Amino acid sequence: MGKANFAVFVDLENVGGKESMLRYVIEKVKIQGDILLGKVYGYTDQYSDLKQCLLSNTFSVVPSLRWGKCQKNNLDIQLVIDAMEVAYVNPLIDSFCIVSGDSDYTPLVGKLKSMGKHVMGISRSEAASEIFINACNEFIFLESVAAKRPPVRKSKTKETAVNGDINELVTQVVTILEDQDEEQMYASELKDTLTRLRPDFSERDFGCATFGKLMAVLSEKSPRLKVWTDASSLMVGLISAEPQAQKLDKSNWLPAFSQALERFKAEGFDRVNPSILKSTIQADYPDFEERQIGFKRFSDVMKALEKEKLLVVEMDEAHTMLLKIC
Repeated sequence: MGKANFAVFVDLENVGGKESMLRYVIEKVKIQGDILLGKVYGYTDQYSDLKQCLLSNTFSVVPSLRWGKCQKNNLDIQLVIDAMEVAYVNPLIDSFCIVSGDSDYTPLVGKLKSMGKHVMGISRSEAASEIFINACNEFIFLESVAAKRPPVRKSKTKETAVNGDINELVTQVVTILEDQDEEQMYASELKDTLTRLRPDFSERDFGCATFGKLMAVLSEKSPRLKVWTDASSLMVGLISAEPQAQKLDKSNWLPAFSQALERFKAEGFDRVNPSILKSTIQADYPDFEERQIGFKRFSDVMKALEKEKLLVVEMDEAHTMLLKIC
């Protein structure tokens, strides 16, 4: 899919209201295209730390007035009405991002898809319904990238205005390329994406006269980036990461799992899906297998972690297993 025009609808109560999560959602969408419209539902004073992020991205809010037991249902209905109105009256918008995991939105997803719209879902795993996940064209678990999400960029100071933060830019470029099917882009497309993410982006902030020269600097800075010319067009891509030298075994598996759980906790996730935890470990240790650390199944690993008081295994109302991080 080429550059998309998104409408983003955020159910704050379902996904939590941390600024870091909202910034990640916005970044993930902007990597794929422009956000033409954004709304958050259920806003209250407890989410006041989101104000700057919402205002700078021109999101509007639908407040939660906390009047009566049906307020949450009213907000859900309002989100559906707003999304359908946009789908019918704004032909510029071809993609929708529903930031929620609530199965109540499944009929909305079906209707949007029948109108030819691309639907992306984003949610914490503990709040995500399998029905809603399967209904979307694509679905992203917030936890799955929590550990590798680049830090929020701070406002420029006199020191960074000239030199820029090269390391942060490298991380952001790698993140953008990882989202591409072939992990490569035309340099012009990459610059457009960076400008969507950072409207004040300029090569000169990093001491380079052209974007091509900046990419050459980044490729020298990072072993993961490569720059080349294809039919007179400048390309930027990823070099496959080196395999993890260290392997998990019976002597070191517990600290590795403990660190992964701590990263989730630090990002504000109190519960995670077991599959997310396993995929995180496999990202750090591609050769990971349960038998390497003395277990037959991943469920046995979870029982051992529970015995170590690192987590508690729970079942939600849909009988989906969740891991509560201690």
